Amino acid sequence: MDDKIIGTSKGIRDVLAMVEKVSASDVTVLITGESGTGKEMVANTIYRSSPRHQKPFIKLNCAAIPSELLESQMFGHERGAFTGAVARQEGCFERANNGVLFLDEIGDMSLVTQTKLLRVLQEKEFERIGGKDTIKVDVRLIAATNKDLAEEIKKTRFREDLFYRLNVVEIRIPPLRDRLEDLSGLVEFFLGTFIQKYGKGKMAFSEDGLKVLHGYSWPGNVRELRNVIERAVVLSRSETIEPADFPDKIRVPTGSGAATQGDGQILTLEAMERLYIRKVLEYTGGNKLQAARLLDIDPKTLRTKLNAD
Repeated sequence: MDDKIIGTSKGIRDVLAMVEKVSASDVTVLITGESGTGKEMVANTIYRSSPRHQKPFIKLNCAAIPSELLESQMFGHERGAFTGAVARQEGCFERANNGVLFLDEIGDMSLVTQTKLLRVLQEKEFERIGGKDTIKVDVRLIAATNKDLAEEIKKTRFREDLFYRLNVVEIRIPPLRDRLEDLSGLVEFFLGTFIQKYGKGKMAFSEDGLKVLHGYSWPGNVRELRNVIERAVVLSRSETIEPADFPDKIRVPTGSGAATQGDGQILTLEAMERLYIRKVLEYTGGNKLQAARLLDIDPKTLRTKLNAD
């Protein structure tokens, strides 16, 4: 995602104000929000504005690495520490010394690794896997998660003491659906970005195209919007981007101010609700629990509505 925070909504203004407050200090920051809201972008902004901006900035996605390898990635290992360890390797903490370490999707970290991370945060020291030497580090930590860590604590999947170590300052990024006033600025920015990237000439969205973008709920947030606009720029064969240039899942019937079906018949409110539920289910690949979460309704309510369909 392009490394720029765009928006004038209150939610984004609050995020930027908090970023400005914490950047000058070494306080640990926990960035929360749904997938695709721009958590890494906020971490980048904090780093660039911090006194450590000329020191290393190391990023590690805890969900992208198998749990048995994550500890090695974080703390490093000595040669022969395990099968395949043919040479000494420095971990992220060691490489981030005097700089900033960003641990993304920290809610996916195993309890064993959480315990070792807690020790580093408390003692500012660790040993490589298979090593005996204690290594001291000075690292500022920024963490991010799309999970509700308070709920994970209740389910004994996340350590409460680590949570309080991480959650010194929380920056919560609102989902795109809660700041739709920022949509026009984001659309303009991404359109300009991809026109330049792909060497396109002058391009603009049609009125119907913009209606589709503004009428969609954006469960994938800013990342999804970015991808949709990139796709449209690439596929459009004219200077005007139309709804046909968008993926099927975000296109909705458009008409003269009213939602219609293929034969022009105006849909009832109940029919529109069923249509929207079906589109959300298409997006989740038929996963009803995920669809219920996106729709913010109880799974039983979703089943009732589907059975009435």
